[in-house]
Amino acid sequence: MTKLITQLCTSGQQLLLCGGLKGLEKESLRITKHGEIAQTTHPLALGSALTHPTITTDYSEALIELITPPYPHIHDTLADLHHHHQFVYQHLDAELLLAVSMPCGIEGDESVRIADYGNSNIGRMKHVYRHGLWHRYGRTMQAIAGIHFNYSVPDALWPVLHQLTKCTDSLDDFISSRYFALIRNFQRIGWIVLYLFGASPALCKQFFNSRPELIDQFERFDEHTLYHPYATSLRMSDIGYKSQNQAKLNINYNSLGAYVDSLTEAISTPYAEYEKIGIVVDGTYKQLNSHLLQIENEFYSTIRPKQITHSCEKPTVALKRRGVRYVEMRSLDLDPFLPLGIDETKACFIEALLLTCLLTDSPLFTEHDERINNTNQLLVANEGRKPGVLLQKNNHSISLTDWAQEIIASMTPICQILDTQEAQQPYQHALQIAQQCVTHPELTPSARLIKEMQMEAMCFGSFALKHSLANADYFSSRPLDAAKNQYYHDLAQQSHQQQSALEAQSEPPFDQFLTAYFSQTCS
Repeated sequence: MTKLITQLCTSGQQLLLCGGLKGLEKESLRITKHGEIAQTTHPLALGSALTHPTITTDYSEALIELITPPYPHIHDTLADLHHHHQFVYQHLDAELLLAVSMPCGIEGDESVRIADYGNSNIGRMKHVYRHGLWHRYGRTMQAIAGIHFNYSVPDALWPVLHQLTKCTDSLDDFISSRYFALIRNFQRIGWIVLYLFGASPALCKQFFNSRPELIDQFERFDEHTLYHPYATSLRMSDIGYKSQNQAKLNINYNSLGAYVDSLTEAISTPYAEYEKIGIVVDGTYKQLNSHLLQIENEFYSTIRPKQITHSCEKPTVALKRRGVRYVEMRSLDLDPFLPLGIDETKACFIEALLLTCLLTDSPLFTEHDERINNTNQLLVANEGRKPGVLLQKNNHSISLTDWAQEIIASMTPICQILDTQEAQQPYQHALQIAQQCVTHPELTPSARLIKEMQMEAMCFGSFALKHSLANADYFSSRPLDAAKNQYYHDLAQQSHQQQSALEAQSEPPFDQFLTAYFSQTCS
């Protein structure tokens, strides 16, 4: 038990750990019933992808993103996500939501439509940004799906931690500092999320139609499927979000100021490879700029500090002005064995893990630390279930199994506290399930996925289609009640009206809009 947890318990304030806000952002690729990526536009009945608060698109037109508000109890968060799915499935016509993270049915980059957000300046900016991603990383990466877990520490806990640590900084500065301590610790041990919940050990060979030189990095499961036998999450490997293009970035997580400064530098630093692409070519924008990053969101990290942004406000400016409000954990694959891709057990484990990261000492990073963290993550992504796999911890080798046992043990006091008012003890149950997966790797989603493909002699695409059809049946047999359906219908209509009103406004030329956006400062 860490010193802070002991102090909270001694002072009778441990229940302040309960009730942190939890929100979800779930991406799902629209596909046809034959398993091909959808070529249709975002369904009109779902509302405007630009202005709808909960149903939008991510990088590609076919990649639906469902967003919940944050709730103190994860049951309410999941219920909200369930309602989103029920409404969406009513308006997919002959299409499905792909049940897995790695895309199927892609015939090269040109088959992935870039998301469109209309004619307003902010809509054009979102579209051009995605064009830049295409030229930098390829379009197929824009079809990868995952779940982002948003978490904010209970407000009432902060003044108590501030007092217990005898910190002389202002409360706002203390909050940001502790969130960065959480982030550093998660980057040290967050590989356990890939091991326990990774569900992308295989992918369709078609994924590399536009990058055939990468095929030889993999073993062939069958004629149509590539895989690593012991992989957990190829989505989080260097062929997914951990792109080699960003290897030169050195984002500093040691403080809010250092983070903002290093991220701002990346957005401001020209990069020769991207300068060759050009910005405006023959009158058409190919990217927002030719810098290492076009905007903050291009940096693919496993966890991000977040602050709610005002209209057209840069994320770094929002962080500098108002500090960290919550963290966004981004390393969770869609679980094809669950209709929502996530369940309460996974969510409880993640909440407890984040609180453990918050309340554990978190030394500042060196560049060596960051390299080790990245190496550990990639190893677990590619070979996490391999017997005897060794990770690096404190300059020594340690087996994944032993370190995972240590992490689970360190989470036990937090889970006991979070379960104090929970009859079903969901947090300790989540730890028990995690413990079973550590001692029996065959229970992990990644192992179950490979086993089912082997047992039924099916390629990855067939596996994905099978579970996508099952999910469609699940939600189609559970329609929304009339009142809730009307709520979603009204929300969609309001979003279309908001986009129309936005596009009817008088705006400066797009290049002037971009200049003003990128010239924002925190003063």
